[in-house]
Amino acid sequence: MSTLTAARSSQGPRYRGWVVPIVGIAVWWLAASQGFSDSGLLVSPGKVAVTAWEQVSSGQFWRAISASLARDLSGFFIGTTLGLVLGCLLGFSRLFERLVGPSFNTFKQISLFAWIPLISVWFGLGDVAKVVFLSLAALVPVVVNTCDGLRSVSPALLEVAKVYRFTRWQTIVGVMLPAALPSIFTGIYLALVYSWLATIGAEYLLVSGEGIGNALIDGSEHFMMDLVLFGMIVIGLVGWALNVLARRLERRMQRLYGILPR
Repeated sequence: MSTLTAARSSQGPRYRGWVVPIVGIAVWWLAASQGFSDSGLLVSPGKVAVTAWEQVSSGQFWRAISASLARDLSGFFIGTTLGLVLGCLLGFSRLFERLVGPSFNTFKQISLFAWIPLISVWFGLGDVAKVVFLSLAALVPVVVNTCDGLRSVSPALLEVAKVYRFTRWQTIVGVMLPAALPSIFTGIYLALVYSWLATIGAEYLLVSGEGIGNALIDGSEHFMMDLVLFGMIVIGLVGWALNVLARRLERRMQRLYGILPR
């Protein structure tokens, strides 16, 4: 009985997560079917479903989502890689932190979208500019969390490493990095979230090329609310999928390093 109760309690929150979407769709369908608004901006879920099928069957959806994901992942990997390098340098080296830290602290205070005019002048409006923009979105959270994680390693752990006469490299690999992993993964997770949000923003502001953001623009310009709503649903579902993927990867890596039980 206790096992059954535990199973039910563990599955319950998952089912409860569907309550708001189901209720929202029901209210939406009721409002559209009962004609609560005469505006053509209120479209029914059925019309959105038809538009979704047309987008998928015609191939337009796959071209748009593949273009957006390619930009997103490219910017994410570039920004994360540079962020890990810079964060480790700031976390490990006091001299590097004194030389570069003040400049980086000023840099991270600049709004991400404030870089758009400069990026568009330097790199144009194509994919290169968008990837640069996404790299900046992913860079800052990785640097901050990596540096903070390395700086917050318990002094007791470092003392144990000294007692066992660990070399500098052994201390970094065997003590500091495993202790800082939760903070590092938090930065990577935030980078994944921010880069996807920035992908849509970049496609809005740097409008050259295909993508989900461009589909939203086309829908709004032609007053096709079914296309706009379809794009919004896709953006939310992709963000949810990336969130699930990041969390599973984080748990797997933490188990690998012994932070979580296997």
